[in-house]
Amino acid sequence: MSTETITKKLESVATWLTGEYAGIRTGQATPALLDSIKVESYGAQVPLNQVGSVGVEDARTLRITPWDTSQIGTVETALQEADLGVSVATDSTGLRVIFPELTAERREQLLKLAKSKLEEARIRVRGVRDEAMKVLDKMEKEGEYSEDEKFTEKEAIQNAVEAANKTLEELYQNKESELAA
Repeated sequence: MSTETITKKLESVATWLTGEYAGIRTGQATPALLDSIKVESYGAQVPLNQVGSVGVEDARTLRITPWDTSQIGTVETALQEADLGVSVATDSTGLRVIFPELTAERREQLLKLAKSKLEEARIRVRGVRDEAMKVLDKMEKEGEYSEDEKFTEKEAIQNAVEAANKTLEELYQNKESELAA
């Protein structure tokens, strides 16, 4: 397993964590908060952003304008079933999703969620490292690597893992400061 492959896998973990953090709401309403919502559309479950446009109306309000206004009811149902703790107001052209102010208790819950996502990402990083180390051991046994080459590769892998963990920690710190604001 090449260092490039390991780096790509580690980057994918950081990308995953970034996506997860985008779904954790802060005081600011962003369309990414609704990315995980699936809507029943013509017999199929599709992401909300494929049923209509999602825009920011103000700091705590998102505006959803379905391309087919007959789907306003199904979008509203999907939002209510998602249980995001938001209120939904409908009109003839679309929906308003209003996010309440974050309470101290809710901020604490969101911080715990962010911390658990960070731990999940760290577990994924450890998995990538363990997989790479097994491949290295196997290649040494097969005679493809000398002990020195194996040591050098292990060091490179460990450096990549440490860099990935640092990136993950920075993502968490950023999310933590967003939630505190």
